[in-house]
Amino acid sequence: MLSRRTLVSTAAALLATPAVTGRAFAQTVTLRSTDIHPDGYPTIEAVKFMGSLIEQRTGGRIKINVFHSAQLGGEKDTIEQTRFGVIDMNRINMAPFNNLIAETNVPSLPFLFRSVAHMRKVMDGEIGDGILNAFSAHGLVGLAFYDSGARSFYNSKRPIATLADMKGMKIRVQQSDMFIDLVNALGANATPMPFGEVYTSLQTGVIDGAENNWPSFESTRHFEVAKFYSLTEHSMSPEVLVMSKRSFDRLSAGDRDIVRAAARESVAKMRELWEAREKSSEATVRGRGAQVNPVEKQAFIDAMRPIYEKYVKDAALKAMVAKIQAVTLA
Repeated sequence: MLSRRTLVSTAAALLATPAVTGRAFAQTVTLRSTDIHPDGYPTIEAVKFMGSLIEQRTGGRIKINVFHSAQLGGEKDTIEQTRFGVIDMNRINMAPFNNLIAETNVPSLPFLFRSVAHMRKVMDGEIGDGILNAFSAHGLVGLAFYDSGARSFYNSKRPIATLADMKGMKIRVQQSDMFIDLVNALGANATPMPFGEVYTSLQTGVIDGAENNWPSFESTRHFEVAKFYSLTEHSMSPEVLVMSKRSFDRLSAGDRDIVRAAARESVAKMRELWEAREKSSEATVRGRGAQVNPVEKQAFIDAMRPIYEKYVKDAALKAMVAKIQAVTLA
Protein backbone atom coordinates (compact mmCIF):
# COMPACT_ATOMS: atom_id res chain seq x y z
CA MET A 1 0.00 0.00 0.00
CA LEU A 2 1.28 3.47 -0.84
CA SER A 3 2.02 5.93 1.94
CA ARG A 4 0.09 9.20 2.16
CA ARG A 5 3.32 11.05 1.34
CA THR A 6 3.85 8.98 -1.81
CA LEU A 7 0.24 9.42 -2.92
CA VAL A 8 0.46 13.18 -2.44
CA SER A 9 3.74 13.44 -4.34
CA THR A 10 2.36 11.22 -7.09
CA ALA A 11 -0.76 13.31 -7.44
CA ALA A 12 1.27 16.51 -7.56
CA ALA A 13 3.51 15.08 -10.23
CA LEU A 14 0.52 13.97 -12.27
CA LEU A 15 -0.90 17.47 -12.17
CA ALA A 16 2.44 18.87 -13.28
CA THR A 17 2.81 16.41 -16.18
CA PRO A 18 1.08 16.95 -19.52
CA ALA A 19 -1.58 14.30 -20.09
CA VAL A 20 -0.74 11.56 -22.56
CA THR A 21 -3.65 9.80 -24.18
CA GLY A 22 -4.12 6.96 -26.62
CA ARG A 23 -1.97 3.91 -27.20
CA ALA A 24 1.20 5.77 -28.14
CA PHE A 25 3.06 8.91 -27.20
CA ALA A 26 2.47 12.04 -29.23
CA GLN A 27 4.87 12.83 -32.05
CA THR A 28 7.27 14.61 -29.71
CA VAL A 29 7.79 13.61 -26.08
CA THR A 30 10.19 14.42 -23.28
CA LEU A 31 10.80 11.53 -20.87
CA ARG A 32 11.41 12.46 -17.24
CA SER A 33 14.32 10.63 -15.60
CA THR A 34 15.19 10.86 -11.92
CA ASP A 35 18.33 10.31 -9.83
CA ILE A 36 19.29 11.22 -6.27
CA HIS A 37 22.89 12.07 -7.22
CA PRO A 38 24.10 15.60 -8.05
CA ASP A 39 24.50 17.00 -11.54
CA GLY A 40 27.74 15.80 -13.14
CA TYR A 41 27.71 12.45 -11.32
CA PRO A 42 28.54 9.51 -13.66
CA THR A 43 25.02 8.08 -13.58
CA ILE A 44 23.54 11.48 -14.42
CA GLU A 45 25.92 11.99 -17.31
CA ALA A 46 25.32 8.46 -18.61
CA VAL A 47 21.56 9.04 -18.84
CA LYS A 48 22.19 12.38 -20.55
CA PHE A 49 24.41 10.54 -23.03
CA MET A 50 21.65 8.00 -23.56
CA GLY A 51 19.22 10.87 -24.15
CA SER A 52 21.49 12.39 -26.79
CA LEU A 53 21.57 9.07 -28.66
CA ILE A 54 17.80 8.72 -28.52
CA GLU A 55 17.22 12.30 -29.63
CA GLN A 56 19.61 11.84 -32.55
CA ARG A 57 18.10 8.52 -33.63
CA THR A 58 14.49 9.72 -33.43
CA GLY A 59 15.13 13.01 -35.20
CA GLY A 60 14.37 14.91 -32.00
CA ARG A 61 11.00 13.24 -31.39
CA ILE A 62 12.09 11.73 -28.05
CA LYS A 63 14.21 13.52 -25.48
CA ILE A 64 15.18 12.82 -21.86
CA ASN A 65 15.05 15.45 -19.14
CA VAL A 66 17.21 14.32 -16.21
CA PHE A 67 16.16 15.49 -12.74
CA HIS A 68 19.19 15.17 -10.46
CA SER A 69 19.75 15.72 -6.72
CA ALA A 70 16.49 13.99 -5.69
CA GLN A 71 14.41 16.80 -7.20
CA LEU A 72 11.55 14.34 -7.73
CA GLY A 73 11.99 12.60 -4.37
CA GLY A 74 14.01 9.91 -2.63
CA GLU A 75 14.59 6.48 -4.11
CA LYS A 76 11.81 4.70 -2.27
CA ASP A 77 9.14 7.22 -3.31
CA THR A 78 10.30 7.47 -6.92
CA ILE A 79 10.03 3.70 -7.40
CA GLU A 80 6.27 3.94 -6.91
CA GLN A 81 6.00 7.00 -9.15
CA THR A 82 7.92 5.18 -11.87
CA ARG A 83 5.68 2.13 -11.63
CA PHE A 84 2.65 4.43 -12.11
CA GLY A 85 4.21 6.17 -15.10
CA VAL A 86 4.43 9.57 -13.38
CA ILE A 87 8.21 9.32 -13.75
CA ASP A 88 9.37 7.70 -16.98
CA MET A 89 12.91 6.60 -16.05
CA ASN A 90 14.76 6.01 -12.82
CA ARG A 91 18.38 5.28 -11.99
CA ILE A 92 18.26 3.60 -8.64
CA ASN A 93 20.25 1.43 -6.28
CA MET A 94 19.41 -2.27 -6.21
CA ALA A 95 18.70 -2.38 -2.47
CA PRO A 96 15.34 -0.52 -2.48
CA PHE A 97 14.05 -3.16 -4.90
CA ASN A 98 14.97 -6.07 -2.61
CA ASN A 99 11.58 -6.27 -0.90
CA LEU A 100 9.73 -6.00 -4.23
CA ILE A 101 11.72 -8.12 -6.70
CA ALA A 102 13.25 -11.29 -5.24
CA GLU A 103 15.89 -11.61 -7.95
CA THR A 104 17.49 -8.29 -6.93
CA ASN A 105 18.46 -9.81 -3.59
CA VAL A 106 21.15 -11.90 -5.24
CA PRO A 107 23.46 -9.17 -6.62
CA SER A 108 22.84 -7.27 -3.37
CA LEU A 109 24.35 -10.07 -1.27
CA PRO A 110 27.46 -9.03 0.69
CA PHE A 111 30.84 -10.25 -0.57
CA LEU A 112 29.21 -12.05 -3.51
CA PHE A 113 31.40 -10.52 -6.22
CA ARG A 114 35.13 -11.12 -6.05
CA SER A 115 36.02 -8.03 -8.06
CA VAL A 116 34.53 -5.36 -10.30
CA ALA A 117 35.54 -7.43 -13.33
CA HIS A 118 33.66 -10.43 -11.89
CA MET A 119 30.57 -8.31 -11.28
CA ARG A 120 30.62 -6.89 -14.80
CA LYS A 121 30.98 -10.30 -16.44
CA VAL A 122 28.02 -11.61 -14.44
CA MET A 123 25.71 -8.64 -14.93
CA ASP A 124 26.55 -8.19 -18.63
CA GLY A 125 25.61 -11.78 -19.37
CA GLU A 126 22.72 -14.21 -19.11
CA ILE A 127 22.37 -13.85 -15.34
CA GLY A 128 22.07 -10.08 -15.56
CA ASP A 129 19.53 -10.34 -18.38
CA GLY A 130 17.41 -12.61 -16.21
CA ILE A 131 17.42 -10.09 -13.38
CA LEU A 132 16.47 -7.24 -15.74
CA ASN A 133 13.59 -9.33 -17.09
CA ALA A 134 12.24 -9.81 -13.56
CA PHE A 135 11.31 -6.12 -13.37
CA SER A 136 8.56 -6.49 -15.99
CA ALA A 137 6.16 -8.19 -13.57
CA HIS A 138 6.30 -5.09 -11.37
CA GLY A 139 5.41 -2.35 -13.81
CA LEU A 140 9.01 -1.65 -14.78
CA VAL A 141 11.34 -2.36 -17.69
CA GLY A 142 14.94 -3.13 -16.73
CA LEU A 143 17.19 -1.32 -19.20
CA ALA A 144 20.77 -1.57 -17.95
CA PHE A 145 23.09 -1.95 -14.99
CA TYR A 146 25.47 0.83 -13.95
CA ASP A 147 28.53 0.36 -11.76
CA SER A 148 28.29 1.39 -8.13
CA GLY A 149 31.84 0.59 -7.08
CA ALA A 150 32.64 -1.08 -3.80
CA ARG A 151 30.75 0.08 -0.72
CA SER A 152 32.70 0.42 2.53
CA PHE A 153 31.92 1.68 6.02
CA TYR A 154 32.86 5.14 7.25
CA ASN A 155 32.24 6.78 10.61
CA SER A 156 33.08 9.61 12.97
CA LYS A 157 34.37 7.52 15.88
CA ARG A 158 37.29 5.24 15.01
CA PRO A 159 38.90 3.11 12.30
CA ILE A 160 37.14 -0.19 11.69
CA ALA A 161 39.85 -2.82 11.27
CA THR A 162 38.23 -5.84 12.91
CA LEU A 163 34.68 -7.05 13.44
CA ALA A 164 34.87 -5.96 17.08
CA ASP A 165 35.27 -2.34 15.97
CA MET A 166 31.71 -2.40 14.57
CA LYS A 167 30.12 -3.21 17.92
CA GLY A 168 27.51 -0.73 19.07
CA MET A 169 27.94 1.76 16.23
CA LYS A 170 24.81 3.38 14.81
CA ILE A 171 25.20 2.91 11.05
CA ARG A 172 22.91 4.41 8.42
CA VAL A 173 21.75 1.90 5.84
CA GLN A 174 19.54 2.02 2.78
CA GLN A 175 15.87 1.29 3.30
CA SER A 176 16.33 -2.43 2.66
CA ASP A 177 15.75 -5.35 5.01
CA MET A 178 18.91 -7.04 3.76
CA PHE A 179 21.14 -4.08 4.54
CA ILE A 180 19.55 -3.74 7.97
CA ASP A 181 20.26 -7.39 8.70
CA LEU A 182 23.77 -7.09 7.24
CA VAL A 183 24.79 -4.29 9.60
CA ASN A 184 23.12 -5.89 12.61
CA ALA A 185 24.95 -9.16 11.87
CA LEU A 186 28.23 -7.26 12.16
CA GLY A 187 27.35 -6.14 15.69
CA ALA A 188 26.36 -2.58 14.81
CA ASN A 189 22.94 -0.96 15.04
CA ALA A 190 21.40 -0.43 11.62
CA THR A 191 19.55 2.86 11.14
CA PRO A 192 17.64 3.08 7.84
CA MET A 193 17.14 6.60 6.50
CA PRO A 194 16.97 8.47 3.18
CA PHE A 195 20.30 9.33 1.58
CA GLY A 196 19.71 13.08 1.84
CA GLU A 197 19.48 12.99 5.64
CA VAL A 198 22.85 11.35 6.28
CA TYR A 199 25.13 14.42 6.45
CA THR A 200 23.07 16.18 9.13
CA SER A 201 22.61 12.94 11.06
CA LEU A 202 26.36 12.36 11.12
CA GLN A 203 26.98 15.97 12.08
CA THR A 204 24.52 15.89 14.99
CA GLY A 205 25.41 12.40 16.23
CA VAL A 206 22.08 10.79 15.35
CA ILE A 207 24.23 8.17 13.62
CA ASP A 208 27.91 7.30 13.96
CA GLY A 209 28.52 6.20 10.40
CA ALA A 210 27.24 5.00 7.05
CA GLU A 211 28.49 2.97 4.09
CA ASN A 212 29.01 3.86 0.47
CA ASN A 213 31.47 4.09 -2.41
CA TRP A 214 34.23 6.66 -2.98
CA PRO A 215 32.24 9.03 -5.26
CA SER A 216 29.24 9.15 -2.93
CA PHE A 217 31.46 9.63 0.14
CA GLU A 218 33.08 12.56 -1.66
CA SER A 219 30.12 14.16 -3.50
CA THR A 220 28.01 14.31 -0.32
CA ARG A 221 30.96 15.71 1.66
CA HIS A 222 30.35 13.06 4.32
CA PHE A 223 34.13 12.99 4.78
CA GLU A 224 33.77 16.33 6.58
CA VAL A 225 31.81 14.72 9.42
CA ALA A 226 33.00 11.08 9.23
CA LYS A 227 36.72 10.91 8.49
CA PHE A 228 37.35 7.20 9.13
CA TYR A 229 36.88 5.20 5.90
CA SER A 230 37.47 1.46 6.30
CA LEU A 231 37.86 -0.73 3.22
CA THR A 232 35.35 -3.48 3.96
CA GLU A 233 34.21 -3.46 0.30
CA HIS A 234 31.26 -5.52 1.48
CA SER A 235 29.05 -4.79 -1.54
CA MET A 236 29.74 -4.41 -5.26
CA SER A 237 26.10 -4.55 -6.23
CA PRO A 238 25.43 -2.54 -9.40
CA GLU A 239 22.72 0.06 -9.77
CA VAL A 240 19.92 -0.31 -12.28
CA LEU A 241 18.30 1.96 -14.85
CA VAL A 242 14.61 1.21 -15.21
CA MET A 243 11.74 2.63 -17.22
CA SER A 244 8.07 2.73 -16.39
CA LYS A 245 6.35 -0.08 -18.30
CA ARG A 246 3.42 2.25 -18.91
CA SER A 247 5.73 4.78 -20.57
CA PHE A 248 7.66 2.09 -22.45
CA ASP A 249 4.50 0.46 -23.80
CA ARG A 250 3.32 3.79 -25.24
CA LEU A 251 6.36 3.87 -27.52
CA SER A 252 6.28 2.28 -30.95
CA ALA A 253 8.17 -0.99 -31.37
CA GLY A 254 10.91 0.82 -33.27
CA ASP A 255 11.31 3.46 -30.57
CA ARG A 256 11.46 0.79 -27.87
CA ASP A 257 14.38 -0.78 -29.72
CA ILE A 258 16.09 2.61 -29.89
CA VAL A 259 15.65 3.16 -26.14
CA ARG A 260 16.98 -0.30 -25.25
CA ALA A 261 20.00 0.07 -27.55
CA ALA A 262 20.84 3.54 -26.23
CA ALA A 263 20.61 2.29 -22.63
CA ARG A 264 23.03 -0.53 -23.37
CA GLU A 265 25.44 1.87 -25.09
CA SER A 266 25.30 4.23 -22.11
CA VAL A 267 26.83 1.55 -19.88
CA ALA A 268 30.31 1.89 -21.42
CA LYS A 269 30.08 5.68 -21.07
CA MET A 270 29.04 5.38 -17.44
CA ARG A 271 31.91 3.01 -16.65
CA GLU A 272 34.44 5.30 -18.31
CA LEU A 273 33.20 8.24 -16.23
CA TRP A 274 32.90 6.09 -13.11
CA GLU A 275 36.47 4.85 -13.16
CA ALA A 276 37.79 8.39 -13.52
CA ARG A 277 35.46 9.66 -10.79
CA GLU A 278 36.47 6.92 -8.34
CA LYS A 279 40.12 7.90 -8.65
CA SER A 280 39.49 11.62 -8.30
CA SER A 281 37.07 11.13 -5.38
CA GLU A 282 39.51 8.97 -3.46
CA ALA A 283 42.29 11.50 -4.04
CA THR A 284 40.01 14.33 -2.89
CA VAL A 285 38.93 12.76 0.40
CA ARG A 286 42.43 11.57 1.23
CA GLY A 287 43.69 15.07 0.54
CA ARG A 288 41.01 16.49 2.85
CA GLY A 289 42.14 14.35 5.77
CA ALA A 290 40.09 11.17 5.53
CA GLN A 291 41.82 8.28 7.30
CA VAL A 292 41.65 5.15 5.14
CA ASN A 293 42.49 1.72 6.52
CA PRO A 294 42.36 -1.95 5.44
CA VAL A 295 40.09 -4.47 7.15
CA GLU A 296 40.47 -8.11 8.24
CA LYS A 297 37.74 -9.24 5.83
CA GLN A 298 37.40 -12.93 6.62
CA ALA A 299 35.58 -12.33 9.91
CA PHE A 300 33.17 -10.00 8.11
CA ILE A 301 32.58 -12.61 5.41
CA ASP A 302 31.96 -15.34 8.02
CA ALA A 303 29.39 -13.12 9.77
CA MET A 304 27.32 -13.01 6.57
CA ARG A 305 26.26 -16.66 6.67
CA PRO A 306 22.85 -15.86 8.27
CA ILE A 307 22.21 -13.27 5.54
CA TYR A 308 22.65 -15.88 2.81
CA GLU A 309 20.47 -18.34 4.70
CA LYS A 310 17.66 -15.80 5.10
CA TYR A 311 17.63 -14.24 1.65
CA VAL A 312 18.57 -17.19 -0.56
CA LYS A 313 15.95 -19.77 0.39
CA ASP A 314 14.34 -20.26 -3.02
CA ALA A 315 15.92 -22.97 -5.19
CA ALA A 316 16.14 -20.64 -8.18
CA LEU A 317 17.97 -17.99 -6.17
CA LYS A 318 20.36 -20.59 -4.75
CA ALA A 319 21.10 -21.73 -8.29
CA MET A 320 21.75 -18.14 -9.33
CA VAL A 321 24.22 -17.63 -6.47
CA ALA A 322 26.02 -20.85 -7.41
CA LYS A 323 26.25 -19.74 -11.06
CA ILE A 324 27.67 -16.38 -10.05
CA GLN A 325 30.25 -17.95 -7.77
CA ALA A 326 31.26 -20.31 -10.58
CA VAL A 327 31.88 -17.51 -13.10
CA THR A 328 35.58 -17.23 -13.84
CA LEU A 329 37.60 -14.52 -15.54
CA ALA A 330 39.29 -16.28 -18.42
